[in-house]
Amino acid sequence: MPDNLVGKTAIVTGGSSGIGLASAEAFVAEGAHVVIGDIQDERGRAAAERLGDAALYVHTDVSDDDQVANLVDTAVRHFGGLDIMFNNASGAGDQAGLVDLGPDGLDRSLRLIVGSAVSGHRHAARVFIEQGRGGSIITTSSGSGLRGGLGQPSYTIGKHAVIGVVRHAAAELGRHGIRSNAICPGITMTPVLGMGIARDRRPAFMEHLAEALRDEQPAGRVGQPEDIAAAVVFLASDLSRFVNGVILPVDGGADAVSLGRYSEITAAVRADFGGR
Repeated sequence: MPDNLVGKTAIVTGGSSGIGLASAEAFVAEGAHVVIGDIQDERGRAAAERLGDAALYVHTDVSDDDQVANLVDTAVRHFGGLDIMFNNASGAGDQAGLVDLGPDGLDRSLRLIVGSAVSGHRHAARVFIEQGRGGSIITTSSGSGLRGGLGQPSYTIGKHAVIGVVRHAAAELGRHGIRSNAICPGITMTPVLGMGIARDRRPAFMEHLAEALRDEQPAGRVGQPEDIAAAVVFLASDLSRFVNGVILPVDGGADAVSLGRYSEITAAVRADFGGR
């Protein structure tokens, strides 16, 4: 359904690659202006140039509140207002296990994962309230925001906290016509999965990884950034005008079967013992 975002302006943090880039492209295809905020300057500028006059790139470290404020203010100056804030940029956080995770590592992780979501909400909401026409805030959480054990503790803790930010924002900002929702992507083939692999081997690696993981989600395949972007566009548009405070898994059904491979493994063991 094209043109759902005609006349709207959106910010996408982490918009130079992966889910952020796919969402920026989808926003423009739906008629919106887009401001990409990222620290990957070369990729960000290239993405904005490819999207044409409808897009702008602004260097933004989302762990720095002042830079998030500048991103929002630049969007308003350049395009005359703001309607959509997609808090997508994040990071893996400290990779230590729980017994080794120190205060400094946890603080840095939460500043990036949770603090960025708070900054995005605060500065976007400030503009939305001034404009008096509401707005939509979407924030990327994760399957790790719904369950434990899928990632390292700092990431799991941070992504759970992001959901708290979204739910509180829905309660506090709803009276201003501001909606706050979160997406929780499942296994999605983004460039970050190929980090650490030699550039010339990444395509083959990603193809092999996608095949190896395809049965880990009920859909029978891994997600692509465009799958997540479609849900983001819905939450950004007026089609979701009465949707607020929702935590939306976009994971091919993985969260609906939280026991994972329990049934498969149980059936195999029962067969080994002569059961059915």
